[in-house]
Amino acid sequence: MTNPDPLQTLLKEVRGCAHCQSHLPDGCRPVLQASSKAKLLVVGQAPGRKVHATGIPFNDPSGDRLRDWMGIDRDTFYNPELLNIIPMGFCYPGTGKSGDLPPRPECAELWRPPLMGHMVRVELTLVIGKYAIDWHIGKDQKKTLTETVRNWQEYWPDKLVLPHPSPRNNLWLRRNPWFEAEIIPILQQKIRDILTRS
Repeated sequence: MTNPDPLQTLLKEVRGCAHCQSHLPDGCRPVLQASSKAKLLVVGQAPGRKVHATGIPFNDPSGDRLRDWMGIDRDTFYNPELLNIIPMGFCYPGTGKSGDLPPRPECAELWRPPLMGHMVRVELTLVIGKYAIDWHIGKDQKKTLTETVRNWQEYWPDKLVLPHPSPRNNLWLRRNPWFEAEIIPILQQKIRDILTRS
């Protein structure tokens, strides 16, 4: 009898978590993708309503744009041996006055340290959104998201901060054309290099 994979044991616990049940209007449905073999890590905020309904991370227009930015197709994106998807909150937090509520803080406190302990082969982490930036960049972030993204070379080649790929950010993208013109080609080349070696 073989010993169970410790990461798979942990993922089973995460997917069964109901710690925030009383705070979640649509109930618990942790959504993530993880393997200790993957060299890419995507860190978002928390699942939206569509992702909660399907149980598939980034299965929405934000995911379509993110995959375009990364230069990969859905099969590659959803291959856990190539790419980890570990948001700051695993369950849909509900909707507030100006969009989805923030990820529940208990999620990262409970699960992030043990999960990150298994991400030993990750070569590039894509950090998306304020809560992911606070955790993964911390005091090294700049005063604004735009400044943090513009100073991407300070975190490279291990991390890259991205604006959220949501259609709600179309205005930001129009105001900052340098992002897609200058940074996306570098990101795509880096991902091609990593995947070629995977």
